[in-house]
Amino acid sequence: MTEGTKEQGRGGDGIGSQAFLLFARVGAWLIVPLYVAGICATHLLERSAGLPNENPFEDVVLWVGFGAFAVVGALLVMKRPANLIGWIMATVALMVAIFPAGGAYAAYVMATRGQPGAIAVFGAWTQNWYWYVLLALATVYLPLLFPNGRLLTRRWLPVAILPGIASLVVAVLGALADTLFVEGAGKIDNPIGIEGLSFVEDLPVFAVLNGLLGVGIVGAVASVVVRYRRSGGLEREQMKWFVYAAALLLAAPVGDSLPEIVSNVLLGVVLIALPTAIGIAVLRHHLYDIDILINRTLVYGSLTVTLVALYVGGIVLLQRLFVLLTGEQSTLAVVASTLLIAALFTPFRRRIQSFIDRRFYRRKYDARKTLEAFSVKLRDETDLESLNNELVGVVRETMQPAHVSLWLRPETAPKGEQTE
Repeated sequence: MTEGTKEQGRGGDGIGSQAFLLFARVGAWLIVPLYVAGICATHLLERSAGLPNENPFEDVVLWVGFGAFAVVGALLVMKRPANLIGWIMATVALMVAIFPAGGAYAAYVMATRGQPGAIAVFGAWTQNWYWYVLLALATVYLPLLFPNGRLLTRRWLPVAILPGIASLVVAVLGALADTLFVEGAGKIDNPIGIEGLSFVEDLPVFAVLNGLLGVGIVGAVASVVVRYRRSGGLEREQMKWFVYAAALLLAAPVGDSLPEIVSNVLLGVVLIALPTAIGIAVLRHHLYDIDILINRTLVYGSLTVTLVALYVGGIVLLQRLFVLLTGEQSTLAVVASTLLIAALFTPFRRRIQSFIDRRFYRRKYDARKTLEAFSVKLRDETDLESLNNELVGVVRETMQPAHVSLWLRPETAPKGEQTE
């Protein structure tokens, strides 16, 4: 290849790179406005169509939660355009906002005119096939490619391909269904549908496709575990953030047994925590604060569960005691339980903090205890040689280096007293 051809190649690569960066920057600025516009359009169209809204607070929680996906996705697309994580998050957020707006428009047209137009049919058509692609992006590809947007190794390629095939087949079958389902308006004919082809969920092949998606989800979880175990240094801290946020998802089933408002708040916390953790990990902003966050979560989570159990148990026991003594219930049980919880908060927090440090942060706990003991000796010890040995021992015990030695700088004699 001649020098001129090489230069042209470099120039072409530079032009392509600049065009991609420009596209990423413009796209990043459009993600959040498009998300907000889609959510607002969906809400207004559903109200205009008279669709029932049984749980508006849950809708707000979902909008805010996926709004966090939109914001963090836009930020990652702008700051890390070559990383697929930001693009996946932005795509998830936009699919949640835009495709339901198409279905809401179809419902509105059917409610007001009784006959769908071309745009309404298109809106209903998109809503009938997008959901499976959204599911695959959020549950397979996001954890599988985190944190650098690439597979762990090429051996994980089947884990990425199988759910991709399942998503493509479901999307095609959903797009070619004989009829389209519109919430609140029943069914409408699909102009490009295959006659007799029912909804994809009703087809026997759907179980097989679900199995392929399940393989992808299990593989993605296994990939996270393997990547975490193999990681070190910077990548280990990134994986800690993701695993911490993903672990909060385990609290979601617990929310079903809680009051509705508490369950919705818990859902919102989980939805916001995941994109926030991903953003911190990919951008490496406050990356090394994860150990503090995990520590505080363990402490205050355990403290909350303990105090709530004591509070409820105290009320039940005191109420029974009042019933036995006076024959009726009393509000003093609630007051006494509240005062008891207030009095126990600080000592319980200290004990739980100490237990967490000993159990999960042993080296940190031992180091602190060792330094505290050394500081006491330091006040009373005057022999320099003993201090030297003591200090070396403390460093070896707390930091565990391969080798440690102490060098003391000799006092410098005054300039006039220095020997020739």
